[in-house]
Amino acid sequence: MARFRKVLALVPLLLGLLATPAPAAFTHPGVLVSRPQLDFVKAKVSAGAQPWKAAYDQALASSYASLSRTPKPRAVVECGSYSNPNYGCTDEREDAMAAYTDALIWYITGDARYAQKAIALMDAWSAVITSHTNTNAPLQTGWAGSSWPRAAEIIKYTYPSWPNSGRFATMLRNVYLSKVINGSNSNGNWELSMMEAAVGISVFLEDKTSYDKAVARYRNRVAAYVYLPSDGTLPKTVPGSGLDTSAEIVAYWQGQSTFVEGLTQETCRDLTHTGYGIAAIADVAETLRIQGQDVYSTDVGSRLRQALGFQSKYQLGAAVPSWLCSGHLNLGLGPVTEVGFNALNTRLGIAMTNTQTLTERQRPAGSNNLFVAWQTLTHAGNPA
Repeated sequence: MARFRKVLALVPLLLGLLATPAPAAFTHPGVLVSRPQLDFVKAKVSAGAQPWKAAYDQALASSYASLSRTPKPRAVVECGSYSNPNYGCTDEREDAMAAYTDALIWYITGDARYAQKAIALMDAWSAVITSHTNTNAPLQTGWAGSSWPRAAEIIKYTYPSWPNSGRFATMLRNVYLSKVINGSNSNGNWELSMMEAAVGISVFLEDKTSYDKAVARYRNRVAAYVYLPSDGTLPKTVPGSGLDTSAEIVAYWQGQSTFVEGLTQETCRDLTHTGYGIAAIADVAETLRIQGQDVYSTDVGSRLRQALGFQSKYQLGAAVPSWLCSGHLNLGLGPVTEVGFNALNTRLGIAMTNTQTLTERQRPAGSNNLFVAWQTLTHAGNPA
């Protein structure tokens, strides 16, 4: 029976590979933000319109935008559980985040100093890094690998000169893509962040094979991360998970045995890690949209909408019922709602009362210092 379940579990993966073709031609810049989106933001900031001006000022005042920032690359980044040990983990993530921040400021202002600083950060790392090691290496690679291609896409396709862009591409392929493309059977936020990196890198490299593989794995993981009643009495699992019994699935869902719409695999762990998963779901969906693939109209959009609404409700202070996580939730969803809310509410007109209240309360959304940054600036009310 277990073997039969494993064979059946492969079916969605194979179907996903057939149903997620890469675009005939990739759109650039096209990782999380597109040129029309950037133009919208630039116009809003130039006009002093809110909340974009406040969000821009927040980014500009952050340490990530400092023109005196000194990159801290190392050949081997070693990250243990909860980044202990932390040999280059924080430095790598923050340099990648800084490169993205600088790239945004360059586009919005036209100040070439910020493009040059982004290039300096990317060049410093591409000249040195060779690998990630220790237990958190896949997750660390996913986090940093989500920010790097956002920066690289903006710089390569809007700034006139980046001599070492080829070396940076080689780094992304050999050091990052190779580490994340085959996913993870750890908690779902790991694989979702890893697929965000894999999709973004595949766009930058214009690698259609890796893009298709990453999108298929992403869609399977989204289905296994957010529960919908249509899934049946138990949540879905992903191929190769080894979750063959009800008891194993309940344990994987942090001991939660009552499944309701919008619950995630990590809700009963804490909303912080749940927020990481939701952010990656939205980020990938947005990149796919830019590349001409609409997953918002599929179960991905339904799961994203319900996950945002469910978690937002409790983050806003709703009483936790006894059947949910034994009546206690560890809050801390983080600045992760703008991208999904904009896609589903601004563009598609779907009412999302709890998500809207939380999103507007948190504006301007800053950074989680891992891979989420400046979502109010880039995606608040952005119809492009």
